Formats: sequence, C-alpha cells, structure tokens
Amino acid sequence: MSRLSRGLFIAYVVFRYGLHTLLLESLPSGRALGLLKWLLPAGSMAQQERGARLRMALEHLGPIFVKLGQVISTRRDLLPVDIADELAKLQDQVPPFDSDLAVAAIEKSLGKPISELFVQFERVPVASASIAQVHFGLMRDRHGQEREVAIKVLRPGMLGAIDQDLGLMRWMAGLIEGWSDDGRRLKPREVVAEFDKYLHDELDLIREASSAAQLRRNMEGLGLVMIPEMYWDLCTTEVLVMERMHGVPISQVETLRAAGVDISKLARDGVTLFFTQVFRDGFFHADMHPGNIQVSLAPLTLGRYISLDFGIVGSLTEVDKEYLAQNFVAFFRRDYKRVAELHIASGWVPAATRVDELEAAVRAVCEPYFDRPLKEISLGMVLLRLFQTSRRFHVEIQPQLVLLQKTLLNIEGLGRQLDPDLDLWATAKPFLERWMSEQLGPRKLWAELKLQAPQYAKILPQLPVLLQSYLQRPSQDAAQQAALLRLLAQQQKTHRLLQGALWAVAGFLMGVVLTTALGQLRLWH
Repeated sequence: MSRLSRGLFIAYVVFRYGLHTLLLESLPSGRALGLLKWLLPAGSMAQQERGARLRMALEHLGPIFVKLGQVISTRRDLLPVDIADELAKLQDQVPPFDSDLAVAAIEKSLGKPISELFVQFERVPVASASIAQVHFGLMRDRHGQEREVAIKVLRPGMLGAIDQDLGLMRWMAGLIEGWSDDGRRLKPREVVAEFDKYLHDELDLIREASSAAQLRRNMEGLGLVMIPEMYWDLCTTEVLVMERMHGVPISQVETLRAAGVDISKLARDGVTLFFTQVFRDGFFHADMHPGNIQVSLAPLTLGRYISLDFGIVGSLTEVDKEYLAQNFVAFFRRDYKRVAELHIASGWVPAATRVDELEAAVRAVCEPYFDRPLKEISLGMVLLRLFQTSRRFHVEIQPQLVLLQKTLLNIEGLGRQLDPDLDLWATAKPFLERWMSEQLGPRKLWAELKLQAPQYAKILPQLPVLLQSYLQRPSQDAAQQAALLRLLAQQQKTHRLLQGALWAVAGFLMGVVLTTALGQLRLWH
C-alpha cells in the first residue's frame, strides 16, 4: 500500500507540473496525440519553462528526487542545455530531523550512551542534507586529550525509502525509454542505475571516511588544503566522527578579503589543487561546490582551503589522464587532427570513423573559442562540447570523465567568482606540460624500471634454465628449437646490455658526485 500511495503522489506531481507533456511532445503529431492531450490536461504549473517545471517537481517530491536531479544535472552530455541549467540550481538543503533520533542512531551504531562517547554533544545540528546531518561535539581521545569533532549521522530509515523510490524510478525509466526515440537517447535506465550507485555509496559513511583519508594523505606536504582527520574508533557505516574544521565559507569573499586573504592567489591555488588531484593522483574530490569548501583564517594557515563532504570522489586511470592531458594540449595548439586521433585511439569512437570527418567536427567545436582571450575559455565547456560532438559519432562517454567535467565546471565557476581575471589556462598549462614530459620522458622510463625491477630480478636469472628445460623436451621440432635458441641468445645479449647500462648509469652518478665534491673543495679553499 505504501508503494501504491507513493506512486499516486508521484503521478499527482507529474500532472501538476505538466511533465507528461514533455513525453507527449516527443510523439508524432496526429489525432491520437490530440486525444491524449485532451484526456491528460496539464496542471496549474504547466505555463512555466520546462526546465523550471522539472526542477520544482523534483523539489516537491522530496530529498531523494532532489538528489536524483543533482546527479542528472552532471550528465550534460545527455541533457538539453535549458534543463541542465535548471537542475544545476537544485539545493540540497532540507529541514533537520529530530535530534533525539540522531542521538538514538549514534548510540545504536556505536554501542554506548552519548554521554560516554562525547564530553559535549550539540543537539542542534549545524548542517542538514538529504542523506545525513552534522552535529558538533567534544570528545576525549585515547591519550586523554579533548578534541573538537563533527559528527555526521545518516537520516533514520533512509535505506527503505531509497529502495522504494528507486524501484519506482526504474519502472518510470522503462516507460520513458519505451515511449520514444528521445527517451531512449537520454538513457533513463542507465541514469537511474548510476544514481543507485551514488546513493548507496553515500549511505556508507565508512566509504566516505576512507576517501577523505586517502585525499588527506595525497595532499600532505602540498600546503594548499586542509582535510579533516577521521577518528576511526567512532566511524561506522551510519556514523562518521571527524576533526572539526574552522573556516569561512569560500562564497564570503569580502570577509576573506578583509581578513587579509590574497583572493587572486586563492583562485590560482584552487586550480592547482584540482589539477594536482586529477593528473598527479588520479583521485579527486568530485563535489567541490561552494557549500563544501571553506578557507582558513588561522594565522598559521591563512588562505588555505578546507575541503568537506567526501561522499562523491572521482578516480582516473593512467589511460584517462593521458587522454585528457593530450586533448587539452592539442586543443590549445589548435591541432584538431590530433584531438580526433586521440578520440579514435582511446577506443571510445568506432575504429572505422574517418579521421578527417571527426577532425572537421572538432574544429567546428573548438575554433570559436580562439576568437576570445584565453582567460575567457572554459575548459569544462570545451570538454562538454567535445562530448556532445562525440555523440554524433556513437561514442560512449565514460562516467568518470563526465564527473570530471562537472567538477571542472565547478572549479572554473568558483575561480572566476573569486577572480574574474583568472586565466585558467595560464595556471593549468605549465602543470599539464610538465605532467606530459614526466609521462613520456626519461623520468617516466626510470620510474617504470624501478617499479618493475623486482619482477625482472626474479625472472631474468631463471630464464636460461627455463628455456634449456623447454628445449630438451622431445616434442619440440627443429624449427621451434632453433627459434628458442635465437631467443636465448637474444636474452643473453639483452642481459649484457642491461649490465652495461647499469654500469654506465652508476659511472655517471659517481662522476656527478665526484665533480660536486671537487667543486665544494675548491669553494672551501
């Protein structure tokens, strides 16, 4: 009955906001369409623009549908621009749930009364969202020291509500996909599956804590960002206890400027931080909207970023990183043929695609950007336009790249809000070119040799014995034996060359050391 009543409520909202007319408009015109429109009149909100109607309907349906709209808004490769822009306005701000429920959930999850867990617990939440809410508190660590903490606790009953709504969403996605060609192009069932994954990831706070810990390790020594420490003794799938951070929301620019923060440097540091996470680590905070970013005003860390909320993170493989870096560099060199070749070489465009046709399409996307100053070029929009163009060539855009493009748009918007004159490319280009040289130059070769050295050390001494044993097998014919003998001879030659190379490297390093030492002696005398 609860599922039926929820379904009826969703149907009421759909008709009130005239969402069914969006489907009817995709059908061929005719008498049948006119009859359907007469039988299914639009509601009172139908005069609004379609994007606004969809946004308001999702807000009316509640937190889970708001979260769905936020996820859909990241798929600009699938959505019309007006709908994507409206869905991007969705705010994840919902009324807090009762503090007694929060206390009960914490005590149940951690197995102790709240008074034993915390020296102080602030019952009024400091933040509330669709999935969880946050309280401040004070705890005593294992060394007896008091520490300020933030306690994040999931909303009670979320899993049941989510599974119920997801079941209805899958059903509606199937209807939309079978309704028209436009419905199939938007891939609603794929979007719901992606939403299912995001939601269940966010429902596991241990996963969020581990992502935060990984980012904290990666960013150590960079001096640009502060990430809260996780207190693992008090972390479960339903409760997360972390270090409380003190900062000012990054949207309060005038407050930051009055406190002495260099706003232009802050904007550049944000770009550097993003590209470091993406191209150095391949692991990035993928929800970097202003609500999740603060700035420290403490004297020792003035102007340093504070990152919060790690429910959504992105990861990239070495192949992804190389694809992106080479695309960016080729774009700014106006080498459109190279961009086309990269799309085909990546396997995301069918191998039979003609390079010249794809090159012409890419040129049509990119060339208009060069009529404006570099500081006005949006890398996020370049990626978006490339994704949209690729759709014509039947490319399947990888989810991790769509998440990256959404985050890049967030970073660009944030950077230009701080500094309208921010030249994103001037900040990012040296980083990308340095990364490319490291990937293709001697340092990359040396790093790979060091990484694979233990495997070579195991295999090389055994190879002659293994080949000899194989050659002695009676089943081998003369041609095979001759080939294997040549292989053995080549291996021995390679072994000698490797020895020579190692001695040469050792000699070179020794020469550098001696030259440096002699230079120092001359300085001393």
